[in-house]
Amino acid sequence: MSNTEFQSPLLSPGDDSIPEKQCIDEMLQNYCGEFGRWQLKHFVSTSLAWALEAFHTMIMIFADREPEWRCLNGVAGLGCDSKAKSVCELEPGSWEWVGGIGSSTVAEWGLVCGDKFKVGLVQAVFFAGCMIGAGIFGHLSDSFLGRKGSLTVVCILNSIFGILTAFSPNYISYFIIRFLTGCSTGGVGLCAFVLATEPVGPTMRGAAGMSTFYFFSSGIAVLSGIAYIFPTWRRLYIASSFPSLLFLIFVLPFISESPRWYLVRGRIKEAMKTMSAIATSNGNHLPRLVYLTLDEESSSPSFNNSTEDKDAVTGSIVDVIRSPVTRSRLILAIIINLLCSVVYYGLSLNVVNLETNLYLNVILNAVAEMPAFMITAILLDKLGRKPLTIGTLWFSGLFCFVGSLMTNKGVWKGVKMVCGILGIFGMAGTYNLLFIYTSELFPTVVRNAALGCATQAAQMGAILAPVVVVLGGSLPFALFALCGVVAGLFSFWLPETLNQPLYDTLTGMEAGQDVTSAKASI
Repeated sequence: MSNTEFQSPLLSPGDDSIPEKQCIDEMLQNYCGEFGRWQLKHFVSTSLAWALEAFHTMIMIFADREPEWRCLNGVAGLGCDSKAKSVCELEPGSWEWVGGIGSSTVAEWGLVCGDKFKVGLVQAVFFAGCMIGAGIFGHLSDSFLGRKGSLTVVCILNSIFGILTAFSPNYISYFIIRFLTGCSTGGVGLCAFVLATEPVGPTMRGAAGMSTFYFFSSGIAVLSGIAYIFPTWRRLYIASSFPSLLFLIFVLPFISESPRWYLVRGRIKEAMKTMSAIATSNGNHLPRLVYLTLDEESSSPSFNNSTEDKDAVTGSIVDVIRSPVTRSRLILAIIINLLCSVVYYGLSLNVVNLETNLYLNVILNAVAEMPAFMITAILLDKLGRKPLTIGTLWFSGLFCFVGSLMTNKGVWKGVKMVCGILGIFGMAGTYNLLFIYTSELFPTVVRNAALGCATQAAQMGAILAPVVVVLGGSLPFALFALCGVVAGLFSFWLPETLNQPLYDTLTGMEAGQDVTSAKASI
């Protein structure tokens, strides 16, 4: 008896002699491997882009800071009081900036006193650019440009705009270039996240998605070191933009396009080639007669075993709004992301305002978020997306509420600071969890467009956060608590996505929801 005859009764689906069609999740689970050597290399390489986003976003902490000042010649008098709380109380020409006028934009262009609002204005316009960029590149990455193509474009633009910023001759040009940088930066995170997680199998996708945010926090910590080495703001912009060039040259060429994007665009050969590469690299074997198919075709009785390319399946945000299944999900995702972002960025600004060493403080803030990522990643597949989202939102809201009851005197000042740290700890977990949750709520054909809308809402929250912080007193903590509790209530209306397939098309998702509803009614 031949080996083939002996083994054939024991073979599971995928026998080379039997044609079989499978969607990507099934092929990853049955043949390719859900998170092997290929996915690990792809995941790390792609997620490095998050560190680049951190550079271009958080650089404002150092470039736009108000430096320390001192009386001329180090001697008080002649209109200079070394005990003054602000330079606005001093006579012009009686003091100087420590580190010189090139230490920050504030020092070089005099953005203090009556012009102090211009610093916040630049920050707001950057996030406004991020909001626009998230929508633009979210659509482009779902359409003809693809995930990798969009990531390439935004990295090129970030490199160009980052270096141009260093040569800004005045505040107006700085303002415009920072807006343009925001437009490109807004697409980095969502393109990198989707590209990194789409080739990962369903049981590993949640943990992998949460792990992407370690790269963002690590980027913030590294930026603090770069800022310490390059204390002048112009050199800092050049130094922080250079890694984007390195990423473009040495990393991006070796990153593969998402097989899911290939599939929905009808490029079956390229999708199969990528899946075959995943299986081979992971030490597995992809049977010859196993074919990729869209989820909406997997249950069709007709079988087309052709690997020829097909017409692309396209979608836009308009299709998301038209579909009754995804319309409510999009509205809820927008509201929750906006409220979460107000709390996350608002609490971050409160922590940065502590009178401590700026460089050390930023590093500690970045490191403090990492336990939240780890704990959320551990609980993600045990509790599910929905309960964990509600729990982390209410955890943050609770401590923000307690913080609103504390005064800034005596021991209560320390208690209020601890409440703020615990509040940002909970909201950091939520903020990152929402990327995974939102990406799983929508099919491949419109995933980046929907995630782009949610990211736009988050950027709107980032714009509103400084306005809330300016209110001062206990009001910011009270409003942060309200946002956390309300966002948790809205989360009750979202469906659970744990162990659910990552759908390719709107039709496939609607059919899957019908099946789920039918089972639930039995």
